[in-house]
Amino acid sequence: MKKSLTLLLVLGFITAASPQLRSPAAMDSLVERTMSTFHVPGIAVAVVKDGKVVHAKGYGVRSIRTRQPVDENTLFAIASNTKAFTAAALAVLVDEGKLEWDAHVTDFIPEFRLHDPWVTAEFTIRDLLTHRSGLGLGAGDLMLWPLPEIIGNLRHLKPVSSFRSKYDYDNLLYIVAGEVVARASGMSWEAFVETRIMQPLEMKHSAASINRLADTTNIIDAHVMVDGRLQVVAKEKGDLLNAAGGIYSSVADMSKWVLTQINKGAYGPGLEKRIFSERVHNEMWRPQTLIPLRNPGPYNTHFSAYGLGWGLSDVKGFLQVTHTGGLMGIVTQVTILPELELGIIVFTNQQEGAAFSAITNTIKDFYFGIEHVDRVKELSEKREQPFSEAARVLESVEKKVAEQRKMKRGLPDCTLFTGAYTDPWFGEVTIAVEGGRMRFRSLRSPKLRGEMFYYAGNTFVVRWDDRTLDADAFASFVLDAEGTPCRMTMKAVSPLTDFSFDFHDLDFVRRKQGR
Repeated sequence: MKKSLTLLLVLGFITAASPQLRSPAAMDSLVERTMSTFHVPGIAVAVVKDGKVVHAKGYGVRSIRTRQPVDENTLFAIASNTKAFTAAALAVLVDEGKLEWDAHVTDFIPEFRLHDPWVTAEFTIRDLLTHRSGLGLGAGDLMLWPLPEIIGNLRHLKPVSSFRSKYDYDNLLYIVAGEVVARASGMSWEAFVETRIMQPLEMKHSAASINRLADTTNIIDAHVMVDGRLQVVAKEKGDLLNAAGGIYSSVADMSKWVLTQINKGAYGPGLEKRIFSERVHNEMWRPQTLIPLRNPGPYNTHFSAYGLGWGLSDVKGFLQVTHTGGLMGIVTQVTILPELELGIIVFTNQQEGAAFSAITNTIKDFYFGIEHVDRVKELSEKREQPFSEAARVLESVEKKVAEQRKMKRGLPDCTLFTGAYTDPWFGEVTIAVEGGRMRFRSLRSPKLRGEMFYYAGNTFVVRWDDRTLDADAFASFVLDAEGTPCRMTMKAVSPLTDFSFDFHDLDFVRRKQGR
């Protein structure tokens, strides 16, 4: 039997509150129903309230292959919830006088370059953390080079908006922020986070990357849906993304982190010790970049913004500090309502964000006193429309491709498009005819290889060999005055393709033969 840390009296299951969570059994029922509805093999949940951990428990299995149970110490990749640790690491260095939020990045990384020289000169540590660089959503995620090449090649990524004018989420600049931590502190980002944050908080099972875990016997597998069936996918094991999304932790360990956040950097008996000062804590929770609101959502939200490593908004009149994280086959959410001294942590081993939202929102409802709202049903129904729309798009594209394949005449000569194409950031891809099939092959990203099918005009559909990517793309060729392909652009086929597949940012130029 899994050990539950639920403390009934502390959780305050009073009769005036929402009936969904009046007992530990009700919490169990909520999570199990969520797993069933959204096809999630395993979930871990922790709740902290009024300075104590009132619930920390695992549900389901770590992997559909091993069927071993999830518990409160099971390790998950927390993905972009790592960003708050990177901000905190910089905050520690601000406290120590080793840098300032508004110091220029080039003061620490002289070789740092963006597309615009003026923006490069003005770019600050704060700008690295606030998603307002002018780069597009997920810019550069599709191809992650070794760190020196990322810093050297950022200048090739063209902005889509003016500097500091618009919110567009990115990962690359958090990688750069991790390098600032390293250069300002004299130790690696990984070592700094572990020695200055995790060890003082006694996050004994956690590490700054999967490669630094002391014990991997209690760790999840990542899962994705492929053709309607769950499938295990390999976990990301590179270290490049660590400062943006590399930490592995458990809900038990993350409870200590969340309590420290609620306590504004203080921890330990009597809160006598500090990771960082209240001054820098307040700066991390101060709105830096406004995020447009599409609607007020389920909690009558009036504002949304990004701070330093955290998302900020109001829910039912309370400040909400939150972040989500996602890697292939894993999604996580951390939510803090500081005025209620409430923190909610939900980790899942399947990439269905509706699952963590259903659990988090039901727990929030309990503390808000909201009754008779079924968040699992609500989110299940809400996701049906975009999923149905995406299915219609894919069906239409597949139908057109099938019709083109049946045609005997009028199809373009595939050899016309063969050759090498280069994007300044992504590098080189080759288009070739192999065994009568047109093939796309990325030289730097082995996963991005697939067969190309004629669609219309000068456009083909690239169907990736690795079906777990769920990111088939259009490849459209531009012809020169002589009718010869000279450029190629790409965009995702499905409207639900993850933004990290930033095909739309690529602009390939055909390499002339002999060069």
